[in-house]
Amino acid sequence: MSERKPYPSDLSDARWSLIEPTLTAWRKARLDRRPTGRPATVDLRDVFDAILYVNRTGIPWKYLPHDFPNHATVYAYYAAWRDERIFAQLNYDLTGLARVKEGRKP
Repeated sequence: MSERKPYPSDLSDARWSLIEPTLTAWRKARLDRRPTGRPATVDLRDVFDAILYVNRTGIPWKYLPHDFPNHATVYAYYAAWRDERIFAQLNYDLTGLARVKEGRKP
């Protein structure tokens, strides 16, 4: 995570540790298909926190504060995760973890 002051909508370290492996694996698979081979420079946690900020505040993408990655970059990640069903996968995985924690089948 970058050295910015946290917003109330930011993920805690514990919550981030639950979703980080999925997002990192997604990005690695995507970079492996990239023809340039250049690594991504944006921090996935900052992108996810920016998406949560937009969700919580209801602001347009263009009004993201300047300490988040560029709004076009954040939206591009959001759209890719939406279209590639990463959010659905996270929902499924986290629901399963919550059910196991309550002593139920995932």
